[in-house]
Amino acid sequence: MRYIAPLMQRYPPDWLDGLPNNLKGEHSMKTITLAMPIVTKCMASECVYNVDSSCHARAITIGDSIHPDCDTYMAGSRHAKSVNQIAGIGACKTVGCKFNSDLECMAESIQVGMVSNKANCMTFDLC
Repeated sequence: MRYIAPLMQRYPPDWLDGLPNNLKGEHSMKTITLAMPIVTKCMASECVYNVDSSCHARAITIGDSIHPDCDTYMAGSRHAKSVNQIAGIGACKTVGCKFNSDLECMAESIQVGMVSNKANCMTFDLC
């Protein structure tokens, strides 16, 4: 309890008044819709975005210049709040993949699996 009082003194009830409305959550987020490949299956069951072998991040990023690791993978307990959204591939940095075009994935869809304890794009195919 002794830690709550200093917080209340530091942040009075009207502390939000000086913030712009978008920082208070009073405005909806502006969104865009893009056509991108989807993650049809994810076997990285320890990932916070995985629910029932399906990725529920908004978008994932794949790899570095050589390895097709899932950069979005994060081990932990379930985090995905919305199981209605399916992840798309936002970027692919693995330039040696035949589906990579200008750092974007052009595959119809991908699957993510575990290889040597790392989440990897299983659709990866060398040029």
